[in-house]
Parts: sequence; structure tokens; C-alpha cells
Amino acid sequence: MQTLPEPAKLRAGVLRIIPLGGIGEIGRNMTVFEIDGKLLIVDCGVLFPEEHQPGIDVILPDFGYIRDRLNDVVGIVLTHGHEDHIGGVPYLLRLKQDIPLLGSALTLAFVEAKLKEHRITPYSMVVAEGQRERLAGFDLEFIAVNHSIPDALAVHIKTNAGNVLHTGDFKMDQLPLDGRLTDLRAFARIGEAGLDLFMSDSTNADVPGFTPLEKDIGPVLENVIARSRRRVIVASFSSHVHRVQQVLDAAAAHGRRVALIGRSMIRNMDIASEMGYLKVPDGILIDAKKAGDIPDDKIVYMCTGSQGEPMAVLARMANLEHDIEVGDGDTVILASSLIPGNENAVYRVIDQLTKLGANVVHKGNAKVHVSGHAAAGELLYCYNILKPKNVMPVHGEYRHLIANGKLAEVTGVPAERVLITEDGWVIDLADGIAEVVGAVECGLLYVDGKSVGKVTEEDLKDRRVLAEEGFISIFTVIDGATGQITIGPEIRARAFAEEDHVFDTVRPLIVKGLLEATREGERDSHALQQVIRRTIGTWVNRQHRRRPMIIPVVIVN
Repeated sequence: MQTLPEPAKLRAGVLRIIPLGGIGEIGRNMTVFEIDGKLLIVDCGVLFPEEHQPGIDVILPDFGYIRDRLNDVVGIVLTHGHEDHIGGVPYLLRLKQDIPLLGSALTLAFVEAKLKEHRITPYSMVVAEGQRERLAGFDLEFIAVNHSIPDALAVHIKTNAGNVLHTGDFKMDQLPLDGRLTDLRAFARIGEAGLDLFMSDSTNADVPGFTPLEKDIGPVLENVIARSRRRVIVASFSSHVHRVQQVLDAAAAHGRRVALIGRSMIRNMDIASEMGYLKVPDGILIDAKKAGDIPDDKIVYMCTGSQGEPMAVLARMANLEHDIEVGDGDTVILASSLIPGNENAVYRVIDQLTKLGANVVHKGNAKVHVSGHAAAGELLYCYNILKPKNVMPVHGEYRHLIANGKLAEVTGVPAERVLITEDGWVIDLADGIAEVVGAVECGLLYVDGKSVGKVTEEDLKDRRVLAEEGFISIFTVIDGATGQITIGPEIRARAFAEEDHVFDTVRPLIVKGLLEATREGERDSHALQQVIRRTIGTWVNRQHRRRPMIIPVVIVN
């Protein structure tokens, strides 16, 4: 990671842009815009942990930059209702509850349901495509974009320093299920007027061509369900309204009923149904508790867990930890793409389900998912329509950002005007030029149960050691007057060795080291603990090629 200095104080009339998440990663999207002392936030999402982050629930953007300036925040614009764009809102509003939230009707409904669980009543403003709102020095225009969730919006931010178009997540499905197209006419109008900075979704920038049509998934799902002789279990994101709609339609076409499984899935689909975004065929839904009474060839379960999350429904089914026991002849459909970093977890779940006798259908062997993100061909259209002066790829891992930047260059954007950035980098826009001017501290904010931000990288390292190497504790009491050992050393281990006798050879070495130290007059407990740690650490490494956590306890009385 390149080290940059702290930025100079922001000059009057200059627009400052600080990504606090979502750059170089798929998740925790959050960008701060600042002009003349006022802040506007676009999105506030979460990132889900990987295997090397044990015990973590979710990862938030780093709020440190704005924590002392919350009174300057004029609003939070939410581009759409996916967790990687809205999941961090409750944690940010804990710091200041009355920050206005702006988003589409469905997006705010999803957010408000989450906030209710946190006992937060937000100040919300529903906006729609074509609508304009002014917040302090920010003139906002909302633009319809097509994505894998209804009601997604891009936002055009006009300021005295220049104009920015932030796409959020989008694609250009020309036959969308809800009939809502990405508004390229608005893009063209913005391009004609002059666009200073284009911040574009990069997730599929390295995928050539165009993202396939969402409607092509329906017939595939119908075919898989038609061929299934027992139960069908479909896993997807809990907010993927379009995919749930296709599952409902396919099930109805083949005389099956559908049970929604998982709290977030049920909550979100209830909201989508009540608001008219999800069309539920009459009599198709059944309570999960009653689904067991229906013949196996007449039921479809719709659940969460398509990313292999250990606590999600599908992973619990695979581990035989759920009421629904997957068995021989069942069909499991993973109707989503793999988020980078989740591959091992997903393939582990696939293996476990296959071992239980299920036929697992996924993107690798059937067309049961299409992406919600624009591929290279669609992004080229955007660059040619908008003709931006500067480009800052967002939402993607580093390879995606680079690929997006290359697309900008081949359409005529000068290489020096393509900014490949990192979380925490500071970009200033003035006089039609965007440039990196420094960086602010920006790390990962871990949520662990009710704890937010208290878990450090050092804590995670300790957890990994405990998980992979185990731990050894040694308890000893020493007579302070004589220096003799009166109790111990008593050695206990967990996840290291089953038999206590493995320590028979090291116990005399510990005694020898302690007595040598006490004969030299050492009586400090910490120093004696270090003697034990060095002795047993060297022995374990040489004899067992392991590096467990070693916890010595020495009492001098």
C-alpha cells in the first residue's frame, strides 16, 4: 500500500472526495464528499468476514474521519438496498440518529426494518428517479439504474467545484424483469452538460461483452425444478427480489409451494410484497413450519446462504444443524455469484451437500444466476456517452479497478486523469481536474457481537493461533524467600495434545530454567513467566513444529 501524507486543509470552493470503504474490496461501500465545511455521504455498507477473521460478524467502513464532524453531515444517500451499501447505516446512526437518509422507497424500507431492530427511528426522505434535492452545497439528481434489486439509483452531485456522477451498482439489462432501464438519456444529458468526475461500478470491468439478461434465468430455474423428483432448496441473497420472483413463478408453474427460510429473507420479501415489488401468486407461499406436511415433490424452500456463510441457513443444512435435513434426491440451487473471498466456504458447502446425496446446481454447471453489474461492453457505452474529464473507478477489487481504468483510457480519457485509489485516499476536484492530495487513516472496523471497533488485528491473530495451533497454560507457585518451586509446574493444553504425558520431557526443563533464575535473585513474576514461555516455546517448536499460544502463570509468595 502506497503511503501518502495527510492532506492540506481543504480550500474554499474545492470538492473533496474520501472513500472510506469499497475500494479494493467487494463490500462496505462508503464515500464522503466535502465542500465548504459540509459533508455528504454516499452509501454505508458492510463487508462480510473471511476465514482469517474468526468470530467477526461484519466489517464496517472506518468512521474515524467523520466521527468528530457528524454535525457537518447533511445527509446519507443510499443507492440501493444491498447489505454492502446499507448494512452499516445502523452503526453510523448510533453515533448521531438524526442524519437524514435519502433513498428510493424500497431501499429505505429495507433500511428502516434494520434500524427498527436497533431501536433507531431515522429521518428518511424517499426520492425517485428524476427527482432533485439540494442539501447545503450539494445539488443532487437521482437517476434510475438497473441492478439485481429493484429501485436502484445513481446520483449526480453538482457543486460549485464540479459535477460528479456516482453510479452505485448498475448494469444495462435491456429487458429487465421490472421494466426499469438504466436511464442512458439522463447519462447523455449529463455528458452534454459536462461531467468532471465519473465514479463507476467496477465489479465486472474485467468481464468482456455484456452481462446476460435477467429474464434468461427463469426458464433455467423452471427446467431444474421440473426435473427434480424431491425437494428443491434455492439459496440466494435475502434482498434479491428478482430472483425470488423467478423462483415463485417457476414453483407455481410446476405445482409446488414455496417456504421462505431465514429471518432476513422473510422480512425483506414481506416488505417487497407489501410495496408491490414482489408479485406473489395466490396460495404459493406456506409457513416453513407447515412445509414438512407437504409431499417432497411439491415444495421449494427459498433460503439464505449462497456465499457459504457459516451461520446462514444453507450452511446449517449442510452441517445437519437445521430442521430441514437435506437427503438423497434433493436438489439445491445456488442462485447467486461468488463474492471474491468466499470461494472456499461455498465449495465446502457444495461438497457437504453433495455428500448428503443432493444434486447441487450452481453458476458453474447451469445458468442459474446472472450478475447485477455492468460488464466491459456496458462500461464502454457509459464512457462514450458521458465523456468524463476524470474517472475514479469504485466498488471492486484492485484488478477490477485497473480494468475499469483501462476502459476509460481506450475511450479517450487521459491516463493521468484516471485515478486508481485506495480506501482513505483523499481526492480534490477543482477547475475540471481531480487529483490525489493525500490520505487519512482508514482501517477495518470489526463488529463482534455487541462490540464495535474493539477487536484489533492483534486480537484476530491470537484467535487464528488458538484455532490453528491451540494453547498451553503453565501454572507455578514459587516461594519468594527461598526461590524454590512449591507448586507445579502444572501444564494444561487445549487443541494441542490429547495426552498430558507429552509434556513429561519439557517439565524438567521448565523447573531447571526457573531455579536458575531464582538462584540469581530473580523474583519478578513477569520475568519468570518469560523464562517459562521461552523454554516451552523452543521445545514445542523443535519437537512438534507448532506455535501454540503459551500462557504462563507464576505466583511468588
